[in-house]
Amino acid sequence: MTRPLKKRAAVLLSIATATVAAVAGQLGAAPAPAAAATATAIASAPATALRWTGCATSRYPTLQCASLKVPLDHARPSGRQITLALTRVPHTAANGQGPLLVNPGGPGGSGRGLAPYIASALPKDVAAQYDVVGFDPRGVGKSEPALDCTTGHFNPVRPDSVPYSRQTEQANLERAQTFAEACHAKHGDVLPYIDTVSTARDIEAIRTALGAPKLSYFGYSYGTYLGAVYAKLYPGRVHRMVLDSVVDPSGVWYADNLAQDRAFDARHKAFLAWVAEHDATYRLGTDPAQVEQRWYALRAALRGEPAGGKVGPAELEDTYMPGGYYNGYWPDLAAAFSAYAVDGDAKPLVAAYERFGAVAPTAGNGYSVYTAVQCRDSAWPKDWNTWRGDMWRTHAVAPFMTWNNAWYNAPCAFWKADPLRAPDVSNADLPPTLLLQATQDAATPFGGALTMRDKLKGSALVVEEGGGNHGVSLSGNTCLDEKVSAYLRTGRAADATCPAQPDPKPASAGRAATPSAGGAALHGLLGFRN
Repeated sequence: MTRPLKKRAAVLLSIATATVAAVAGQLGAAPAPAAAATATAIASAPATALRWTGCATSRYPTLQCASLKVPLDHARPSGRQITLALTRVPHTAANGQGPLLVNPGGPGGSGRGLAPYIASALPKDVAAQYDVVGFDPRGVGKSEPALDCTTGHFNPVRPDSVPYSRQTEQANLERAQTFAEACHAKHGDVLPYIDTVSTARDIEAIRTALGAPKLSYFGYSYGTYLGAVYAKLYPGRVHRMVLDSVVDPSGVWYADNLAQDRAFDARHKAFLAWVAEHDATYRLGTDPAQVEQRWYALRAALRGEPAGGKVGPAELEDTYMPGGYYNGYWPDLAAAFSAYAVDGDAKPLVAAYERFGAVAPTAGNGYSVYTAVQCRDSAWPKDWNTWRGDMWRTHAVAPFMTWNNAWYNAPCAFWKADPLRAPDVSNADLPPTLLLQATQDAATPFGGALTMRDKLKGSALVVEEGGGNHGVSLSGNTCLDEKVSAYLRTGRAADATCPAQPDPKPASAGRAATPSAGGAALHGLLGFRN
């Protein structure tokens, strides 16, 4: 799962099947949901034709924009309406294949910028066959109303994420509770309708407004779960479906977060091992265990004296978590680590925080929607003792981000909107679906793709063997991109394996690292914690 927080648009989570089973065994039975979301169809509002207007940019000269009114409550199609913001790159082929709706994940991610990116990243003959359509889901970005619960929630320096004292734990609890209360005070009228099932019904409204008998769908991260829910509700409306970096639907969402903590810890260790391989550049040691010790020594030092008055332990975790999403950031992150730990120079670490961890003015929207969807989609423990026990057990084996992730999701312990029951996305009525997954992905661990393949009958899984990035297609891996293009041309899919792209090289002295153009562009749109 990507998490709406950063300076770019958004992405989201998933967990390995075996890990989820192990975590579920740790946790025991989840609290009974207060309400159930079923996969039965709900009457939609009358069809509304879209009016597309030019909103071209120098890079995307054919881009168009539109807006669409949909019911806030799809069970009451004639009731209050909200507005979705859309973009489109029209097809140019004489015989097209209809709309290809795209989503970058989150929840809370804006999809308006993803449409022109995908249209330009696909081979010209494939892009020509589709109207590539992006949209801001309900509550997001240019859609109205846009959620923004409060300001300053992530201002530095926050309390240490690891609650070594009751005082620190209480300070973090008060932050989470204050955020939840602010959301309900400001947006209480719409929060019961900010959820995945409602967004899936919005997709159906978009299809109807486009006048298309069927649509195709391309989703990353949380967008894979959204696509699977849409397909469950409207299987006869799916033409093609590409799901990249797949959410495990069996862990939505509390167990998913715990399992993600373990996966991110493993990916962070991979980063530290890469630093050790390049000791000649970073001077932090040749033994990964030694480099890890220096990492946690750095974290401990920042507890007493935040770097530049901005980067304490929580901000340090925010800064380095993006390295778990995309290894193209590793050289810059390693250089900042080295500068502080070896040379005592805080400036590169503060610069890395400003680039990767600091909150942009627009980030409140993404995080507000993320929280609203996560807390509404399924039940979370209301007893903080349950959280505390689960987090300390997980932290013992995965200390990198367990508590940081806990506080990110902790408003759900105080959420007032009754939870829904996550629908079973099992589906035997779809055309072949294409899944893509890196074996070492931290945000959506590999087992999630296996679970989804089992649930979507006839689906095929393309594996990036040894890859650890999140969002792997249309980002520079030719083998993967060819599989996607062939599927969108023909609708035929088969299991396959592609080699991973090589890890990056350290940046040369005095120069920033240069990630692959495709990878950097895609991950700028998908984001990390949004």
